[in-house]
Amino acid sequence: MIITEKYNALREKHKEFIYHGYDVTHSGITFHFSIDEYHFYPEWKIDGELLKNPDEFTEYIIFNLGMAELISYWKCACPPVVRVKCGSLTEKQCRWWKKLYFNGLGEFFYRNGITPDFEKFMTIIPDNGGKKEFAVSKPLSGLMIPVGGGKDSIVTLELLKQYRKNTDCYIINALPAAVACARVAEFDDSRIVTPSRTIDKTLLELNKQGCLNGHTPFSAVVAFSAYLFAYLRGRKHIVLSNESSANESYVEGMNVNHQYSKSTEFEKDFREYVSEFLSGDINYFSFLRPLCEWQIAKKFVEYKQYFPVFLSCNLGSKANKWCGKCAKCLYVYILLAAFLDDDELIKIFGVNCLNEKSFSDMFDGLVYDGVDKPFECVGTKQEIRLSLYMAAQRRKALPVLLKGYMDTNPQKPLPLDGFYDNQSFLPDEFSKILKRERL
Repeated sequence: MIITEKYNALREKHKEFIYHGYDVTHSGITFHFSIDEYHFYPEWKIDGELLKNPDEFTEYIIFNLGMAELISYWKCACPPVVRVKCGSLTEKQCRWWKKLYFNGLGEFFYRNGITPDFEKFMTIIPDNGGKKEFAVSKPLSGLMIPVGGGKDSIVTLELLKQYRKNTDCYIINALPAAVACARVAEFDDSRIVTPSRTIDKTLLELNKQGCLNGHTPFSAVVAFSAYLFAYLRGRKHIVLSNESSANESYVEGMNVNHQYSKSTEFEKDFREYVSEFLSGDINYFSFLRPLCEWQIAKKFVEYKQYFPVFLSCNLGSKANKWCGKCAKCLYVYILLAAFLDDDELIKIFGVNCLNEKSFSDMFDGLVYDGVDKPFECVGTKQEIRLSLYMAAQRRKALPVLLKGYMDTNPQKPLPLDGFYDNQSFLPDEFSKILKRERL
C-alpha cells in the first residue's frame, strides 16, 4: 500500500484523537492521549519541589505543553478530529495550533508523499471554548538558556556570560554533551535544569507495526517546556540560539522546513500566543536570530575549551560522540573547515568528512541548488559554499569532496561578514551585545 493510501485508510479507521488530560505530582507530569483502543501516557520527570502545589497558571502552561506533545502521537494515524477534553481553547487558539501542526509536519507530509489540505487535515474540538486570563504575580529576573550541546548555544552562553550569575541552563533529558558544555561555561548543578522526557512505548510499537512516522516540531516542545520552567524558576527571559539560516526551505519551490519550529515565523507566533493566552511577562526570543550559521561558526572557533565536549550529531548522541557518517557531521565539518585545519577537525570528528566519497549525495544536497537539503538542522547553501571556498584557501592538499567542488566552482562566493537580519525580537540590551561583536 502506498503511503497516501495508508494515510487515507488510517484516517478512515481512526476518526478521533483525544487529549484526555494530565496528572501533576511534585515529581512530574503524565499526559494522557488516545486513538481508539490505543492509549498513550508520555511523562516528564522533574527533580526537586518545583511542581509542589502548582497554581492555576502552572496548570495551564502544562496543558499547553500537552498540546505541543500530542502531535507526535497524532501523526501515527492522523485522525481528522482532535478532541480536547481538558483545558480550554478559543477558536483563535485552535487555529494557532493547526498552523503549528501543519507547518511543523511539512517534512513528515513531504517524505511520506502526503498532500494535505490545511482546512481538512485536522479539526480541533475543545470541550471548553473559553479564554483563560492570567497575571504573573511572582517576581521575574534573569535568563533561561536552552542548551543542546552544539556550537550555537555555546556562542550564546559565552556572549551572555555577563549575566551568568542570574542564568539557568535548560537541558531536556540531561544530554551529556549539553551538560558538559554548561559546566565548561561554569554553571553548577543548581543552575542546570534537566527534566527528563519519555515517549510512550505504545507509540514505538505502533511505528514498528507500520503506522505513519516522521519528523515533528520538537522545538515547540522546547518552547512550551522552557516557558514552564522559566515560570517555575522565576526567570524573565528565555534565550534561544536559533539563527536566520533556520528559515530556509529544504525543498526548492516548496515550503518544507525541517527547522520550522526554530524559524522566525514560529518565534513570532509563539511570542504572540503567550502574550495573548499565557503571559508576555516571560520574554521568549532567539539571541542569535540576526546571524547566519557561518558567522556563528566563525565565533565558535574562538572557544577551543569546548572542542572536546560539544556535539551536534543526533545519530551519535546516545554514545555521546560524533558518528562521522551523517549529514549533520558533514555539515558542521564543512562550516568549521573554513576556520580550522583538518588535523584539529579530525580530533573532533574522528574522520575527515570531506575525504569520504560515500558522502557525495549528502554533500550535493548541502551545496547545490535544485537538490533537496538533507533533513537535518543545517544552514543555507550560500554559507556552505562560502565555507568550502575558505576551506580550500587554507589547505595545500584538498580532500576529495572539496577538490571536486573547487574544480568546478573556483569562484569566490559572496561574503557574509557583517550580515545582520533585522527581523528579530532581541531587546535592545541584547542587540547591543551582538552588534559589538561585528561578526
